[in-house]
Amino acid sequence: MQGVFGIFIGTFLIGLREGLEATLIVSIVGAFLKRNGQTTRPMFAGVAVAVLISIAVGVGLDLLSATLPQARQEMMETVINAVAVVFVTWMIIWMNRNAARLKGDLERDAQHALNRGGALALAAMAFLAVLKEGFETSVFLLAAAETSHGNRWFAVLGGALGIAASIALGVGLYFGGLKLNLGRFFRITGVFLVLIAAGLVMGALRTAHEAGWVSIGQQQVLDFSAWIPSRSVLGALVTGVFGIPADPRLIEVLGWLLYAVPVLVVFLWPARLAAAPRIRSRLLAAASAVLLIVAALLAIMVPSGTPASGAQTRTVTDRAGHTAAVSLASGQRGSTLAVIPDGTANVRSIPLAAVGDQPVDGVWVRVWQATVTPEGAAAGDGAPTVTLEQLLSMTGGRLPVGLSVARTPGPFQAQWATTTSYTVLAQGDLVVSAQAASNRTAVLTGGGLTTAKTVSLGGLPTDWSTAGADDRSAAAQIAAGDRNRAEAQLWKVWLPLVLAAFALACGLGAIIAVRGDTRAEHERKTIDSESYRPRKVPVP
Repeated sequence: MQGVFGIFIGTFLIGLREGLEATLIVSIVGAFLKRNGQTTRPMFAGVAVAVLISIAVGVGLDLLSATLPQARQEMMETVINAVAVVFVTWMIIWMNRNAARLKGDLERDAQHALNRGGALALAAMAFLAVLKEGFETSVFLLAAAETSHGNRWFAVLGGALGIAASIALGVGLYFGGLKLNLGRFFRITGVFLVLIAAGLVMGALRTAHEAGWVSIGQQQVLDFSAWIPSRSVLGALVTGVFGIPADPRLIEVLGWLLYAVPVLVVFLWPARLAAAPRIRSRLLAAASAVLLIVAALLAIMVPSGTPASGAQTRTVTDRAGHTAAVSLASGQRGSTLAVIPDGTANVRSIPLAAVGDQPVDGVWVRVWQATVTPEGAAAGDGAPTVTLEQLLSMTGGRLPVGLSVARTPGPFQAQWATTTSYTVLAQGDLVVSAQAASNRTAVLTGGGLTTAKTVSLGGLPTDWSTAGADDRSAAAQIAAGDRNRAEAQLWKVWLPLVLAAFALACGLGAIIAVRGDTRAEHERKTIDSESYRPRKVPVP
């Protein structure tokens, strides 16, 4: 029940914040229409249509997600969470900068719209504003509902009540009976929304892992289960409202920090401490340089990770109990399998060809194969004559189909043919498994047979394979090496790329600030020159 409470509070704040923004726009436009003697019916009709479209978008996305397979659902949840984070980030930063002058800007836009197209233009303006806010709200609430762990109806209820409360506040502001410091309201709720959006970042990274998109940084780094139990109010707030799981993974913690810290700094930076354009450009340039230096240090100094480990030489055992060592050597035209029987120095090399890739215990390996005719391979030393007793010993006590003691007592004239198929699964030169499987056939005549008969007599005693337990151990070692290398890539490649993107954003901000300062300086000089320009006095 506590988890339900947290989810309800989170979606209530979303609905309240987003709904109040749309309600303010509608109330300001409606008041402007009434002040200018225009009807508000087209405006409210446009608002109703926008609300219905927004609801349809949310319901449609939810129904589409429900019809997808589990992996596709995780993919869609990841995309919805990412879109919701983008929407809420843009919205809270824009509102933080424009809340104080929202009414004046809207009234100026409304006056322009009224001059161009009358009441219908204002209705279209309200329709588009509500449609934008409604679409953002639908995506944001859907993202919150997807991470509600089965409590989606409480998530929807919280959002609906939040929207209802925002409408009540908007009506109170419209009729003047309620005074609300919009700047402070949007600033306080904005902090909560930033933290909620940071939780959506964590949720997006978790669903991306479940969808198979993100496999790095999955080790658990924190354990909140002791001090935020799921059935406590604190656990409901932390998990339900802010989306922080009790077992956050490394990639999720990094995502939370890389999103929440810079957005909160930008959002909460006091206006009185805002630097002049030239100083701001220098600060941004310095921040860009620091980020680039940190990214470069990570890329250079972080080790690349231990390479995939495994056995390059494996031991195989044939049916007769003899052992041999096998290894794989890669070349430009393929790979070569080397087989060295124990106790000898003889090396047999078998050229292999790649036939594809396949997973083995979660590790993707290359499949190498070759089919050869063994030198001197023949049953009974290639004897031209074979008896029923010899055939029984070759087939394990079971006569081939079509032969019997009564009708075909033998002996038979035999023509032998043997092929051996070699199959090696490897990652690079690391052998995961290997086997040699033979197929002996004999074309029999005489001995009671009326026509020639081809029989299959199974493999040779020299067939061999690696042990299954050793194969699993080799795959596990390679998988561990791949994970270590991937984890190193997180710090050596992906994190530096993110920091470089932040550095690029700071650099662009510095350039924009310099250009703005240069433009303002040019305008000041132009005004000053016009002020001091001597005027011609007409001569009487």
